[in-house]
Order: sequence, then C-alpha cells, then structure tokens
Amino acid sequence: MGISDPTPDAPLDPPPGTATRRGLIAASGGLAAAGLVGGTAAEAAPGAPSPRGSWPSGPGRRNRPQEPGAELRAILREIDPRRIRRTIETLVSFGTRHTLSSQDDPRRGIGAARDWIEAELRRIATTSGGRMVVDVPSYVQQPASRIPTPTRISNVRATLHGGTDPDRVYVVSGHYDSRASDVMDAVSDAPGADDDASGVAVSLELARVMATRRPDATIVFLAVAGEEQGLYGSTFTAQQYRADGTDVQGMFTNDIVGASRGDDGSVDDRTVRLFAEGLRRPPTDDDLARLAVDGENDSPARELARFVGEVAGREVTGMDVQVVYRLDRYLRGGDHLSFLRAGYPAARFTEPAEDFAHQHQDVRVEDGRQYGDLVEFCDMDYIARVARVNGAALWSLATAPGTPRDVVVDTAALTNDTTLRWTRDPAATGYEVVWRPTTEPTWTHVIPVGAVSSATIDLSKDDVVFGVRALGAGGRRSPAAFPLPAR
Repeated sequence: MGISDPTPDAPLDPPPGTATRRGLIAASGGLAAAGLVGGTAAEAAPGAPSPRGSWPSGPGRRNRPQEPGAELRAILREIDPRRIRRTIETLVSFGTRHTLSSQDDPRRGIGAARDWIEAELRRIATTSGGRMVVDVPSYVQQPASRIPTPTRISNVRATLHGGTDPDRVYVVSGHYDSRASDVMDAVSDAPGADDDASGVAVSLELARVMATRRPDATIVFLAVAGEEQGLYGSTFTAQQYRADGTDVQGMFTNDIVGASRGDDGSVDDRTVRLFAEGLRRPPTDDDLARLAVDGENDSPARELARFVGEVAGREVTGMDVQVVYRLDRYLRGGDHLSFLRAGYPAARFTEPAEDFAHQHQDVRVEDGRQYGDLVEFCDMDYIARVARVNGAALWSLATAPGTPRDVVVDTAALTNDTTLRWTRDPAATGYEVVWRPTTEPTWTHVIPVGAVSSATIDLSKDDVVFGVRALGAGGRRSPAAFPLPAR
C-alpha cells in the first residue's frame, strides 16, 4: 500500500439522529458564527465517521491528496529520460569514480566526474537569470575509516535561491562516487550506474527543469562524494549547514533508484521505497518528549514522508510511494543519515527490489551471469518517474509555507478536548489541524482553523494523533508538525 489513502469517497456526515458532541470548539482569532473556520458545514460535520468505519468518530472532512498546480505539471512533463541516460552514461564513462581514485586525470576517476558535474550544473545555471549559484565545497579528510591517506572530498552543489523565503532550504542529493567488490579498490572499473549515477541524474535533471522557475524557498541540488567510504561528503555539507544555522526543512537522498527489475527477475516499475526514520539515535529531548506520548511514529522525517505521499502519488507522478518506517535497509546506509544526525528531516528513496549482483561488484561474467553495476541494467523511464516523485515533493515544499514551529498540545489538565498552539507564520494564509486514529499510518481528517495560532478541538488527544499544517497561496500546504506536550 502507498501512503495515499485509497479509500473511495464517502460522505462524512453522520446518519440522521446520530448527532454527537464532537466538533470544533474554538480557534483563537475568532470563529464563524456556525462554529467553523474555513470550509463549509459539510466539510467539518460533527460526528463524522473515520474512513473505513474505524473508531473514533470526530470532526473534519476527509484528508485528500494535494492537487498539483499548472507549473508543477509543466515541471513533471519536462523531465526527460533521454537526458537522464546521458548523465548516467557519461558518469560511467569515467571508468571508476572511487573516492580514492585520481583527482586530476581528465578522463578517468572521481576528479573527472566532479569536473563534469560542475560544468553541467554551471551550464544549467546560466538559464536561471542569476538565481542559481554553483559551488564545489571541499575539504581534506585525514586518515580515517576507509580513508588511508589524506584525501580531498569534493561535493558539487547548485543552489536555486528562493524568492520570498530564501532562508528556508530543501535539499535533493545523490552520490557520485562508486566502488567495486573491494571497497578499497580505487583502480578497477566501478561503473556505478545504479549506485549511484541514477541518484545524481535525478539531481541534475531536477536542476535543469527548475532552474528557470521561481520557488518561494531555496532548493539545493547536490552531488556528494565519499558515500561508499563512510558518508564523508554528505556529513561535511550537513555539518556546514548546521554550523551556519541553515534552516533545512527537508532532505531527500536518491541512492540506488535506477533499476525496476529485482534479483528474482520480477519487474516493478511503478514503485519507489521511501525510508523514514522514527526516533533519532541517540534520541534528542524532543524525541524523548515524543516518545513519552507514544509519538515515535510522528518524527519530522515521517511527517516529511507522509507529505510526499500526499503530493507525489500515482495520479501525479505515475508512481506509488511505499513508505518504510525504518532508517534504511539492513546492513546499508545512505547520505540522509548525515542530515538526520545534524538534526534535519531527511529520507531515502530506493528502488523496490534490488539486484545485488549489480551493486558493489567487480565487472565480470561468472557461471554465465553478468556482474557489475552497468548501464544496461538501468531503466531510464523508471528513473524519470522517480525524478518526478522528487520534483513533485520539492516543488510542493518550496512553494508552500514552512512546517509550523513550536507546535504543542496542552496537557495541563484532564479534558476530553484538545488544545493545540503554535507560532504563527506571517507567510501562512491559514492553518489546518489534521488527525488520524492511532492505528492509521496517514492523516485521515482535516479541520480548517484559519489564520490563527491556537485551536481547541472537541476530540480527545487520548484517542487520536493530531498534527498542524500551514496553508499558503492556492491552498498549498506544508508538512504537518506533531504537537509535543507543552513544557
């Protein structure tokens, strides 16, 4: 099941004669005379049953996926699998992109790949009217795990500055280094087509189609090195952002998003997995507060993943987003971990069923089977659809208000209602309270509450999970924020 609610439309009004006390009580800033803020009486009918007839009943209308606007539809149409192929074939042509390979050979090694990616992004930036800036943040990594000698780690970054809220940042990344069977082998061919030229191709293609546009917030298109040796490049950039106080409100890494055929030969070209962590390790004070009210399934990363499902589902992108409530696959890790460690919401996209003969393998034929991460095993149309999922998520994030801040639930007294408070964002045109039964994975109901900073809902916080999301122009909405107990 994807994270979009597949339940057929059904009326939410209670049957005649079954009115209950459930309803919206108050929202600071004033209510309409009927007791509603925004929407119609039918949209916020008291006593409405939850989807699938689940308990409890409560106020609000059905939460539905967000419709894409005309500009987003244009962005998604422009994503081109032929350009994605060109990117992957070019990166593979450098032979190896091992982090310890040559930095200055113009035809082979990680330096040649770095320089080509930089040149591509600089060419793309010329179409942006000065809004996109390209740089190559670098540092010298001293000897450490899988780094035997001092080694320069260079990331390539294109920053498309937002127009009205440039200090709010979203990042999409792939890693351009590759490896053979021996993680320390910097000489043998390591094509790295799926792992992870495919992810770099997503970043470059999105940079190309978005460069001429004007998002409200800033979008960063990133290609990092050092992933196979230990997440060195992404750790460097994430720590830089944290040290600079950068407000990164979402990060996606695309790592192994190139193949639709699994190791059993089955093909699934309409699914992408999205791995989203719960509590951080070690848990922060906010995590402990979340855990105290059994909110471990409502981490910022998982709210980000729920948002992706609402804006980038099959009707929009041709893909089903399968959220996995886990940091990553067993025995593996990706660059989103670096951003999570820096305190930022982050998640990882990966193909649905991996073929391990085409990852981290020397190129060879053994017992009649081809090994190695070769271009021939990539599905360019599939990668283009993954890029559309990323594009729908990034554009929807960057053209809506930011995630609400300082969201708390009042737990000072025993009550059968719920009071929520948050810091109002001047850029938000209004807010919505969302809720779901504790057994549901995604938001089932939404209650419009207006341009306010608090709301009281006649539904017990003991029985459901609440969230608050901001609204912007055209009804664009932010990810929801889970309310922590007021301290």
